[in-house]
Amino acid sequence: MPRDWNASVTVAAVIERGGRFLLVEEETPDGLRLNQPAGHLDPGESLIRAVIRETLEETAHTFEPRALLGCYMGRASSSRTGADVTYVRFAFTGDLGSLDAGRQLDTGIVRTVWMSAEELRGCPERHRTPLLMACVDDYLAGKRFALDALYTHPSVLAGGDAS
Repeated sequence: MPRDWNASVTVAAVIERGGRFLLVEEETPDGLRLNQPAGHLDPGESLIRAVIRETLEETAHTFEPRALLGCYMGRASSSRTGADVTYVRFAFTGDLGSLDAGRQLDTGIVRTVWMSAEELRGCPERHRTPLLMACVDDYLAGKRFALDALYTHPSVLAGGDAS
């Protein structure tokens, strides 16, 4: 294995209402794709803070994580650089809060959509990542882990807040 290998740490919010899941439709180098509200962990933040931030940036909704669904790994080739990237995704479920109607969505996010698991299974070619369906399936299977299973040492965090 190359010595310069690094995994890319990401977070995702799996949010369900009435049998439908909140997704974002986003522009990618491979065209429009569907994903959960998700993104990269930034320096100086915990995983929980990252999923709250990413959900707000991509959907303009607040999000209160209630449980960890799991930790997922996947590999993909970057359309931009051609490099192989291994993603480590921490997926959360919780409560979708209020909408900030005046907030602009993150660059590349076209819109939010609600889809059933069956609708998602019917369009795998539109998924940004194969981890999307794995997270939905685990949600439907009832997998949940307590948030206190995650620990972030204050030395990691900007401002020292470990939440």
